[in-house]
Amino acid sequence: MKKFIVLGLLASVVSWQFTGVSYAGVPLNNLEGVGGIAFNPLAYLANAGSKWRKEAPATPVPGKTGTEKKAFNDFGLLENVSKPQAGAWYVRLPQSHVDWTALGTAFSLYDRVEVSYGWEAVAPHGGKTIYKNNIGTKFLLVPENAGDHKFIPAISIGGILKNTDYVPAKTNHVGFDAYLVATKLIKETPLPVLLSGGLLATNSRTTGVFGYDPNYRFTWFGNADLIVLKNLAVGYEYKQGAKFHGWHDADYQDIHAAWFINDKWTLVGAWVYAGAAKSTKEVGLGDGFTASLHYAF
Repeated sequence: MKKFIVLGLLASVVSWQFTGVSYAGVPLNNLEGVGGIAFNPLAYLANAGSKWRKEAPATPVPGKTGTEKKAFNDFGLLENVSKPQAGAWYVRLPQSHVDWTALGTAFSLYDRVEVSYGWEAVAPHGGKTIYKNNIGTKFLLVPENAGDHKFIPAISIGGILKNTDYVPAKTNHVGFDAYLVATKLIKETPLPVLLSGGLLATNSRTTGVFGYDPNYRFTWFGNADLIVLKNLAVGYEYKQGAKFHGWHDADYQDIHAAWFINDKWTLVGAWVYAGAAKSTKEVGLGDGFTASLHYAF
């Protein structure tokens, strides 16, 4: 916890040096590549609003006609495709002697659909490294503040197709998660607050690291982030563990600080608690620290 506090204070001090510039924001690429925070998805789409196509400048530029476009844009192929974003995570869980690395990328179509990919490597000390691949889609059902109503959250549905290469006996290599999530940025409070919550239908054991159960369970998840400075957010994240026959995942929690360095880069540090590592009642991985770096093109 002391390391987390020091990280937050350091980010606060450094952030004052960047006043007057634009900053990146959420969603990030979560551990499975989906637009979200760390464990959970957000209703917001990845890098929505960014476009490959650039309109002609209002003021002529010497030597240019003002009609130049990239080759693909001449055919209108990229007009409705956002620029991608990417993120990298490193999670160290010393109680269970696990190093968890994740890489993810995502982009949006027509400001309505998100497509994502995530790759994970989970390396237990002295054991075989487990590799996991995730392909995600998300559809924005209701945009935030729809119809100029400030109380309406963004609402999305999504799914993640997962594959794990090495799983225990009597579990599947392939699984699928489906979720419904609502996210709202509240600006009327003294400091802006981002709230998000949703329902998850899953057959994943420890997010799929230990394979996929034949049955599905419903769980819930939530996030709360306080925008303490223009380029600094601190928050809390919770994900309920699924309980299958003979298998009970621990609840996951983290306390994090996100530093939006500029309009491209975001740095995240967090303390993570993934249940008691030696519990006989649930499958937990203990606590630890994570660091994450994100880039939006």
